[in-house]
Amino acid sequence: MNQIGGRLLFWSPRILSIAFAVFLSLFALDVFNEFHGFGQTALALLIHLVPTAIVVAVLIVAWRWEWIGAVLYAAAAAFYASRVLPKHPSWALTIALPLLAIAALFLVNWLKRSELLAAR
Repeated sequence: MNQIGGRLLFWSPRILSIAFAVFLSLFALDVFNEFHGFGQTALALLIHLVPTAIVVAVLIVAWRWEWIGAVLYAAAAAFYASRVLPKHPSWALTIALPLLAIAALFLVNWLKRSELLAAR
């Protein structure tokens, strides 16, 4: 594996995880459309940011141990899909599919670990 391919394979699941966390956090902004006090709004914002915190926590673990990241991202996708299907297939595609793609990239990253280290 050449150096550019190795860097792309190393960084793509990490960057996509960060982008996905930002995407999820955008859904938390809907709490500002409701007219509640500061305390209720802050609590609602914290509750809405729990999925983002989970994705960030999994990314922190996956950054070092790619195989754990692959398992956790795939488990998160399966859990989310099991909760929303068959009622909301578009939700499953929007949330679970990117999680599965990130899981696949971390899995490939782990499988090609020796080649990635040699390419650096």
